Amino acid sequence: MMQHIEDSISSLIQRRSGHMSFHVFEEEGRAFIVASVKSPADARETAVLFYTQIAEVLSERGMVVVHERIFGSLSVEHDVMSARRQTFTSFGISPENSVTYIEGTPPWGAGLAGVIIHAVKADDVWTIMDSGVPCGRGWKLNGVTHLVLQNIQAPSRKESTPPILPFSKGRSEEGLWPLQARLMIERAERILRQNGASYKDVVRTWFYLSDILGWYAAFNKVRNVTYGEFGIMPGPDDSNLLLPASTGIQGETPSGAACAMDLIAVLNSENCTRKLSNPSQLDAFRYGSAFARASVVRNGSTDLMEISGTAAIDEHGVSLYPGDIRAQINCTFDKVAALFKQEGAGLKDICSATVFVKQPEFAEIFYEMAAARGLVDFPCVCIVADVCREELLCEIDAEAVVKTGVKDSRSRGFK
Repeated sequence: MMQHIEDSISSLIQRRSGHMSFHVFEEEGRAFIVASVKSPADARETAVLFYTQIAEVLSERGMVVVHERIFGSLSVEHDVMSARRQTFTSFGISPENSVTYIEGTPPWGAGLAGVIIHAVKADDVWTIMDSGVPCGRGWKLNGVTHLVLQNIQAPSRKESTPPILPFSKGRSEEGLWPLQARLMIERAERILRQNGASYKDVVRTWFYLSDILGWYAAFNKVRNVTYGEFGIMPGPDDSNLLLPASTGIQGETPSGAACAMDLIAVLNSENCTRKLSNPSQLDAFRYGSAFARASVVRNGSTDLMEISGTAAIDEHGVSLYPGDIRAQINCTFDKVAALFKQEGAGLKDICSATVFVKQPEFAEIFYEMAAARGLVDFPCVCIVADVCREELLCEIDAEAVVKTGVKDSRSRGFK
């Protein structure tokens, strides 16, 4: 029976090889897995294929998932999650760990767009719980403690004190969505403190916002105020960056929440992390968005670079090339490359990325222009989503593992 399943999966891989991609990057006890769909395909069938390959990687390497994001239409969420559960269970892998499912609409309109996974050796990994529900993972890598929180949302009506109204559409103007944002961030801080950390240890966040163009300014105001209370907002002349790298992007959730977030925290982060500015872009907090352009985490002989959501914005905070998707893609690649250059790295060091395009036809243009830069099989999931400004047509965020050696890492500013 198992051989029959394996033969079916092998046949499916051969049939679908031109329509999907599967990348595994492994270095120093961790792996990044990116499974992406390039053209219309049955969501459940594709999820079974992806999670079979993912389970094989995990089993062969003795690894467990510590961060998992799924991008796809909400209409196929049940099928994808069911396929995930059944496939993991068949391999003896628990499907109960937390996962973030975001409506990442594929360019062809509906279905599964892709899966991004960060996995580590299973020696010292634990599950983080909140109110009896898994909400993240903790692990130690080379003696450094890492925490990931996933799919953090505002407490439900029953959980919150005082109670908030149920999630619903169209309430951003009434102040309920900003309230959800504040409660979401405060919830993350509470969970971090319950696990020996705080928001000052956070090196990376991902914010997925419903109707981002309708309330991004209000979200930023809430985030700025809350971060100020946490003591991580820079002053007017402060060059000591404490803000995490971040992505803020359009993304509906199955719950209907106004916003959801993931984050990475590194304990005692002042000893092994740095936050980067971009010499070719204005720091985002200078125009009201509280994040650093990138974070770098030293661990052993490698650096993990977390590249914030990056778009065609110049050194004055002005959007560039409105209406010109090719110019914006080129500019975005250049801005990301400028961040990598500071660390002696480049675009080819990216091991996982998310690409957001405003219109479906832009996806093919992106892949074409990536190939022109030598990124023929770029490890990304590409989805259709609004960026934080109406005129911005694309955005890229990324993770990269860069070999440096401890001596070289210290020479570039680590304590």
